[in-house]
Amino acid sequence: MNTRSRLVIALGAGALVGLTGGAAQAAPSPAATHGKSTCERAVEIAKKKAPSARVTDVERDREHGRQVCQVELEKGRWEYEVHVALDNGKIVKFEREYDDD
Repeated sequence: MNTRSRLVIALGAGALVGLTGGAAQAAPSPAATHGKSTCERAVEIAKKKAPSARVTDVERDREHGRQVCQVELEKGRWEYEVHVALDNGKIVKFEREYDDD
């Protein structure tokens, strides 16, 4: 290992200790990965549940005591409502409804 590699490793370790105050830090939740806001990630998750649907509304809300992002989508006459937990990125509610008006 050359001197530059050691310096980079030492600086990286020092920065990590400085950021965490020397204490262990929990891993980021899946919903907060990739540098995106949690609702942006929730929209991606909802779109996988309703492929090629158009997002019509996104709201932050609380459901059963946990923070969720409520994503509403439309595809043709189908309307979807997907609630994604912000702490772990899991879908906690999914509704699909056909608009026959």
